[in-house]
Amino acid sequence: MQTDLFDADHELFAESVRGFVTKHVVPNLEKWDAERLIDRETWRAAGAQGILGLAVPLEYGGPGENDYRFRVAIQTEIARVGASALQSGFSTNDDIVLNYLLRHADDEQKHRWVPGFVTGDTIGAIAMTEPGAGSDLRSITTTARRDGDHWIINGAKTFITSGILADLVIVFAKTGSEGRSRDFSLFVVEDGTPGFSRGRKLDKVGLHAQDTAELSFEDVRVPAANLLGEEGAGFSYLMQSLPLERLGIGIAAQVSAEAVFDWTLAYVKERTAFGQPVGQFQGLGFTLAELRTAVEVSRAYIDRCVRGYNRGTLTAVDAAKAKLWATELQGRVIDAGVQFHGGYGYMMEYPVAKAFIDARIQRIYGGTNEIMKEIIHRDLMRG
Repeated sequence: MQTDLFDADHELFAESVRGFVTKHVVPNLEKWDAERLIDRETWRAAGAQGILGLAVPLEYGGPGENDYRFRVAIQTEIARVGASALQSGFSTNDDIVLNYLLRHADDEQKHRWVPGFVTGDTIGAIAMTEPGAGSDLRSITTTARRDGDHWIINGAKTFITSGILADLVIVFAKTGSEGRSRDFSLFVVEDGTPGFSRGRKLDKVGLHAQDTAELSFEDVRVPAANLLGEEGAGFSYLMQSLPLERLGIGIAAQVSAEAVFDWTLAYVKERTAFGQPVGQFQGLGFTLAELRTAVEVSRAYIDRCVRGYNRGTLTAVDAAKAKLWATELQGRVIDAGVQFHGGYGYMMEYPVAKAFIDARIQRIYGGTNEIMKEIIHRDLMRG
């Protein structure tokens, strides 16, 4: 796919990631789907390969690499083999949980929690969504009440990525009673804390290998030292981090669309019907031409957003556009891919079928695409 995003260093890094994917990912895809879980050995192997926690500074055991293009290279190589669940898990750890810790944890907290994100020994989760509160985070009911040197957390969360394996969970909770922006805070709840429990491993339509769970907090006492950042700043912190989360989703959708297009193009060149490759039929060919053009144009915008993030100029609106456009395009490309594979496109042994069920969530999590449209709409009205 046409892109000028990468330099020689990124290409070399991508080769290293490709080696990891070939050795540790491809042989395990079916096992992970069956077990509804990606084993910890894979996380540790990724850490040993140097593809986790890239942004962690040297003093906390990381490489201190803030060029997000390396993260794009990781996403791209994982997408080539259709390992969307692993892509989701790694993105949750690096783009979301670790991002919050690097932004808002104090030095003592960073020394406690951050090194494991580099080695693969620590898997994190973020608990925002509740059974009655999705995109409308102000309506959450999970509470945190100060009690001396501790906070007591009560509530329930759902649809939590990495919820089964997580060693620590960043919990979004109400610390005030009026529902204002200053009435929410973030807390780190560690595995084994009394009152913290995991419910069922949720049975999803796709992303079967990505463990997703319900979490429960019943009088969970966490030390005051586990407050992340300032009390009352939780909502503000979410707003600061959402652009990267949405950019990450947009990138995942983009590289998935590229991979599926390549699989489909290779298939229609080989598959014959009525004496010729099916790719020679004009109706199918015109659709391929349109999709190829759309994917390349989309890549140009995604690349621009990545460069903007590296410069510190990526806006929430631009990230919303990236997430909205790339995930919608991903759906179009994959649907065409299934159609052009014919009956085989509906067979789970073909990666295009797996991509079909894995991709649908992209238009929902990280804020639904309807929310993305509302963000863009409001910005237009302000202009």
